[in-house]
Amino acid sequence: MRWLRVAALCLVLGAFARAEDGYRLWLRYDLIGDEALRADYRAATQEVSAADSSATLRAARDELATGLAGLLGQPVTFSKTENPQATLLVGPARSLPAKIADGLKAELARLGDEGYLLKDVSQAGQKQFVITANSDIGVLYGVFSFLRQIQTQRSLVGLNVASAPAIKHRLLNHWDNLNRHVERGYAGSSIWEWFVLPDYVTPRYRDYARANASIGINGAVLTNVNADATVLTPEFLPKVAAIAGALRPYGIHVYLTARFSAPVEIGGLKTADPLDPAVGAWWKKQVDEIYRLIPDFGGFLVKANSEGQPGPQSYGRNHADGANMLADALAPHGGIVMWRAFVYDNNVPDDRAKQAYNEFKPLDGKFRDNVVIQIKNGPIDFMPREPFHPLFGAMPSTTLGLELQITQEYLGASTHLVYLGPLFKECLASDTFTQGPGSTVAKIIETPPAGRSNHSVIAGVSNIGTDRNWTGHPMAAANWYAFGRLAWNPALEPAAISEEWIRQTFSNTSKVIDTLQPILLSSREAAVNYSMPLGLHHIMAEGHHYGPGPWVSGIRADWTATYYHRADAQGIGFDRTKSGSNALAQYSEPVREKWENLATCPDEFLLWFHHLPWDYKMRSGRTLWDEICLHYQHGVDTVRSWQPSWQSLKNDVDQERFYHVSALLTRQEREAREWRDACIQYFETFSKRPIPEGVEKPEHPLSYYETLRRHYVPGTTNASK
Repeated sequence: MRWLRVAALCLVLGAFARAEDGYRLWLRYDLIGDEALRADYRAATQEVSAADSSATLRAARDELATGLAGLLGQPVTFSKTENPQATLLVGPARSLPAKIADGLKAELARLGDEGYLLKDVSQAGQKQFVITANSDIGVLYGVFSFLRQIQTQRSLVGLNVASAPAIKHRLLNHWDNLNRHVERGYAGSSIWEWFVLPDYVTPRYRDYARANASIGINGAVLTNVNADATVLTPEFLPKVAAIAGALRPYGIHVYLTARFSAPVEIGGLKTADPLDPAVGAWWKKQVDEIYRLIPDFGGFLVKANSEGQPGPQSYGRNHADGANMLADALAPHGGIVMWRAFVYDNNVPDDRAKQAYNEFKPLDGKFRDNVVIQIKNGPIDFMPREPFHPLFGAMPSTTLGLELQITQEYLGASTHLVYLGPLFKECLASDTFTQGPGSTVAKIIETPPAGRSNHSVIAGVSNIGTDRNWTGHPMAAANWYAFGRLAWNPALEPAAISEEWIRQTFSNTSKVIDTLQPILLSSREAAVNYSMPLGLHHIMAEGHHYGPGPWVSGIRADWTATYYHRADAQGIGFDRTKSGSNALAQYSEPVREKWENLATCPDEFLLWFHHLPWDYKMRSGRTLWDEICLHYQHGVDTVRSWQPSWQSLKNDVDQERFYHVSALLTRQEREAREWRDACIQYFETFSKRPIPEGVEKPEHPLSYYETLRRHYVPGTTNASK
């Protein structure tokens, strides 16, 4: 019987070896179960003609070999291509007829440096597909797209895909500190192993690069916007160069955050005044050294004069003075400066939502050609829902970039399931009307102003860490994926992206797709409802931002909840109309009129722009008070409804991720109730109205929630908040 025990042990060990831990993300090249479908794909992909003359082409060839072998269960035969270098031919033929090749050239001419073509060029019953581009990186993008076709089990017959990115610089912003703590990071420590670099370069960097390239991300800002000048020292620049070398074959450029006071802190100067010639010369020398080590360095991201960070205003200068000084140092090398518009000051008495516009609008046209003003999607700070930032479209002579947050700072961190595709799309599709109808945020960031170079930028604050599954929550990788897909093509729809992700990450079966997709697509709205509905915002706990805190006050005003919801005996909401802060004046007339008029202001922005009485009559016929309470309850009910849906997949997804998600959904439902019970009871102290029917009675009194403390919340350095 000993052999039975040994066999059983082998089975157990094998099960552990094959356990799905999420590390492969959406690049799970597992064998396609449908034999007929697998045979059809096999017939088309047994041979590949490819070049391997560059690291990028070798990466493309290797990816295709790995993907096809895993998906189809057989190795691929490679031969030397007889076609242009930036072309892979999938199928038995090794060269393309001249007529087809000429036609492809005409199409490629429209696709730029990174675009690609996937074509079914089958002839005389012989299946043949071409993956071609104007550059090696375009071929790599094409390979990932081709594999996606097979992963999601789409037909290759008549394949005809022409794709090019709408935005030039598609970046992840890592808020990673040099001590490997990640600010607003909820999935472990920073993946950048600074202490052992440059001697040891972990293979994880290659997998990071593969994942990013597969969705078209082509840049990474390695360090936190609350910058540390140490990264610019001779000790650290070789470490940065080592990371750049690992990412380079996958088309990913590295960027760094520049601490404005670096000339003083590490340069020995007595000032960092951007108009001081010595300061400009110091930065030029520093930049020259960076490019000596990293020839394809992308440039700097700068947070200046906000939340205590140093900047040009410390020397009586403006943002253009500071940005242009750095831009001049980078320009000879082709680098850019991304200057963040996230500025606000507690000493400025005006509405925080207005301050960035007030500071940057007068500087339109005063920035260098290689400066991009990087603007958050909304005017406050990555709230569960915000109106689009009024700066979009307000600076027609300046290149504007969009900053989104992939990490869930205000959305339950990596313990809550919140698919952010709808949030990203909501911003991108918002019509600013600044140049007439159709002036969407997407169009503004895609299209450089007249006479300026194309330095279009979209950036996402990363949710990546050292957790084995990269993002903490098994579902949070969907946000990384959605960001990349929308950065490449803002016209894509969140529903289509979510289906792609489910098919590649979990299963192609209709049961799994039909169960998971409604959960993903309802999750953002659920989070809004159970936390900050109807335009409420910034009412989270102090410091870590995890959980409710509508009572937060007594600290600097613009960090309190009471500053934003303004609940009193008369009503609730922030009046941003003419009778209040008049923040609406910063928007174009059609938008301003719509949001200022209570008859046309959508419910989702109602309390963002209006302070209304508790008995205000809503479109539903209910009072505002009842509507607030019912929204909170609806958020809880939605999360609760996901639990049996997920349980129905117990035998359809791997057990490791099944139990992980099950546990987190239990936690999310409990914490959604905490949000509901805390906020409703707090606002009830002002409304003096009963909780309406249909809303569950709170589990604990208000005092319980007010004294609840969460210690050592990931992503924050304050242990007591």
